[in-house]
Amino acid sequence: MKKTMIALAMMLGVAGGAAAQEVAISYGGYTQMDAVDNHKGFSKTNNAWGAVNFSLYLPVAKGVKVGPSYTYSSQFTPKASYEIPGLEGTYDLKSKAAYHAILLNVKVDYWHNSIVNLYGHAGAGIVIAHMMPKYQDSYNKGYFAGQISPIGAEVAITPHAYMFGELGFGAQGLVQVGFKYAF
Repeated sequence: MKKTMIALAMMLGVAGGAAAQEVAISYGGYTQMDAVDNHKGFSKTNNAWGAVNFSLYLPVAKGVKVGPSYTYSSQFTPKASYEIPGLEGTYDLKSKAAYHAILLNVKVDYWHNSIVNLYGHAGAGIVIAHMMPKYQDSYNKGYFAGQISPIGAEVAITPHAYMFGELGFGAQGLVQVGFKYAF
């Protein structure tokens, strides 16, 4: 399944990148993976450090853009002593969980002038949680991924480069800030 998802992401990225009108990179804090239990089997996890997001957008109508995105996040379990079923003794574990989210996004502009653009953004897809317990085999779990950001603003830095920020909730973060380049 992991190979299929990676192949799908690469195909979307290549196809979208060839015709993309916007390319964006951003950081989002406090993601869905922290708020919702996207790490079943890891009972003592720290919060993730946030998420890095890569997005491509194509215009489909006036003020409406659609495109894929990829999000990466990870977290560690605190180092502590655990008893592992089937193994004798107590072990110090520091396990890791990596999250790979692929979403299809829709972005709708609702107000703009020559410098500022206000928009809303929503996305749906899948998050693959790659669990890497120490002293055990790694495994994957799939979860629904979503993002709803009703408030987004981008400010022009140059005629093609923009800074942006969004407020919402989902796999890409509660608060998201980043840069976008429009062709």
